[in-house]
Amino acid sequence: MIQIKNLSFRYASGKSVLEDINLEIKEGEVLSIIGKNGAGKSSLVRLIAGLAKPTKGQILIDGLNVQDKKQTKEIRKKLGIVFQNPESQILFPRVFDDMEFALKNLDLAKRETRICEALQKVGMEAYRNEDSYELSLGQKQRLNIANMLAVKPQYMILDEPTTMIDSQGKDKIYEIVRALKKEGYTIIYVTNNMNEIMLSDRILVLEDKKIKTIFHKEEIFEKLQILEQSDIKIPEILQILVHLKQKKINISLKEWTMKEMTEEIMKVCKI
Repeated sequence: MIQIKNLSFRYASGKSVLEDINLEIKEGEVLSIIGKNGAGKSSLVRLIAGLAKPTKGQILIDGLNVQDKKQTKEIRKKLGIVFQNPESQILFPRVFDDMEFALKNLDLAKRETRICEALQKVGMEAYRNEDSYELSLGQKQRLNIANMLAVKPQYMILDEPTTMIDSQGKDKIYEIVRALKKEGYTIIYVTNNMNEIMLSDRILVLEDKKIKTIFHKEEIFEKLQILEQSDIKIPEILQILVHLKQKKINISLKEWTMKEMTEEIMKVCKI
């Protein structure tokens, strides 16, 4: 479990970014973090990952204090992060070498096996000897996810991982997240994409430096206005679902993309 207690964060300039954040993230859940630009989403996950120091409060990962430097190596084995820019985390020209680097730093054994298994999970086992810099942006992002998976963390942070990649690349990331969810990984997903929000168990809304609300995905029909206020584009398909719900036609909210949801509506309504 990840526990965030009385967390506040200010820039060195004194500007307040987050105030009095209290949150528990349970093992095995997918939590989406949404909010307008500047709401503090990326700052929050950077704090969770230990990449920034809180002004106040603490973050515990399975009881380990993220700010305790003696615990850093153990925490890095428990939690991984993938950033928005697919190119920002790639350090070596060969895929295998890039993946092996982090494993060596953490003194992890069976590196060959870990790398092969991780590449298989993201559908890139054939690329282990390829040039990392020649991969497409979508492939680079899958490599970053594989890098994280090779460490075998229980907790993962995906900070808007599909923003810079095309629709085909996005779909592959969605497939990976679904599979990881089934395997029981805990995933924290910073996003403004409705497809990604629909993969979640809970949605956390940040506003004015604080948590505005947290709700379960099943409550999403009642929260569409809150999503719109957070600059989330609401697809017409969700508006149709609200209309169907009012007519007592219920469609289960599975981990569907908007396209899959449309297909299910057409099937249920026999269109």
